[in-house]
Amino acid sequence: MNKFKIILKNLGPGLLFASMAIGTSHLVLSTKAGAQYGWIMVIPIILANLLKYPFFEFGIRYTNITGKSNIEGYSNRGKGYLWLYAFITLATSIASPAALCSIAAGLLINILGIHDVEITTVALGLFIFNSIILIIGKYKLLETTLKFLIPILFGALLVTTVLVINKGQIAPIANFKAPEIFNETGILFLIVLIGWMPTAVEGSSWLSLWSAEKYKVDLKKPPLKEALQEFNLGYIMTAVLAIFFLTIGCMTLYGSGTELSGNATIFADQVINLFSSHIGNWAYVFIAISAFATMYSTCLTQHDAIARVSVDIIGLLVGEHQKFKGRKYYASSIIIIAVMSIIVLYALGANMGLILAVATATSFVLAPIVGYMNLKNVMSNEVPLDHKPKLRLQILTYLGILFLSLLSIYYAWILIF
Repeated sequence: MNKFKIILKNLGPGLLFASMAIGTSHLVLSTKAGAQYGWIMVIPIILANLLKYPFFEFGIRYTNITGKSNIEGYSNRGKGYLWLYAFITLATSIASPAALCSIAAGLLINILGIHDVEITTVALGLFIFNSIILIIGKYKLLETTLKFLIPILFGALLVTTVLVINKGQIAPIANFKAPEIFNETGILFLIVLIGWMPTAVEGSSWLSLWSAEKYKVDLKKPPLKEALQEFNLGYIMTAVLAIFFLTIGCMTLYGSGTELSGNATIFADQVINLFSSHIGNWAYVFIAISAFATMYSTCLTQHDAIARVSVDIIGLLVGEHQKFKGRKYYASSIIIIAVMSIIVLYALGANMGLILAVATATSFVLAPIVGYMNLKNVMSNEVPLDHKPKLRLQILTYLGILFLSLLSIYYAWILIF
């Protein structure tokens, strides 16, 4: 069996990772990076994807070798690790699903032209629809849905990118001056971009749980090499899509003097209309499909992931891990997350910046610690010597931890002072 057929056979966790990662960090941040700062932003995007690679790879590696989730590994390292990860999950669970669904709802409102409908009403509908898919279909339906959705997303985004490049760079306004990158505003944007590219580091445990679930559904576990090949395909796809969004933002908005809004509905309207006005109204369908598929796939996968993580953490904390693996606990978690997210949306409105503030600060500042915890898992006695990461991957891990630590310290300093 050739490599491509092997990857298709094992398709699952890497696909879910790609669909989860290409939300805020791609549609919002990569587009803004190109729109505000131009082509120079390709450097931090590539750097972030490279330096964070080991943290996510270890989620696949640990579960494939031990059969345990990353979170079980944290518990085995010590209860302090588990409590810390529980705190990060709580902080991000409150904010992220609501923010992502508000953007997806804003896009849907613009696509369907239903501007008289409240964004929270549309978001409520999306959360209900997601909950039905996840509770009834569980992992298998989620995987099948994304096998259909991701190729549409990739194809539509590829067409959009080609059309944008073919149209050429937008003419800058008179007296346009490129913004400074190395001032406080520019550095803060860089930190947020790198922190969420390709996604938050705690997403490594989501990968781990998806892997464990796929092995259970398929009733077999692929060799480590095959599992990593499938993950690598998804990881490379996320990096390529980030460059696509950067290109679109740079070609259509850089130099235009347009400020992208922090309001979900206005942002969605700007993204679709600015892109289509640059290329032509006939290209609207490609742009609309790209944008909505990007955000909806992220909403769906993150909803599933946070539910799984919550159940895993609670089960380990109360000493009933096997019991909490039951379907009713997963379904209850799906419903609780949906209700909690709707409450957040009604309380905080559709302002993405406000909703994401807590999640961004918490996950980014603690990212180096999560990366270190993942390294501890794969270097433990649970993983045989011949399956531990090679020296070059260990070196890349320490470089990533150092890099993220320095950024986290600076980010915390900016927030405090």
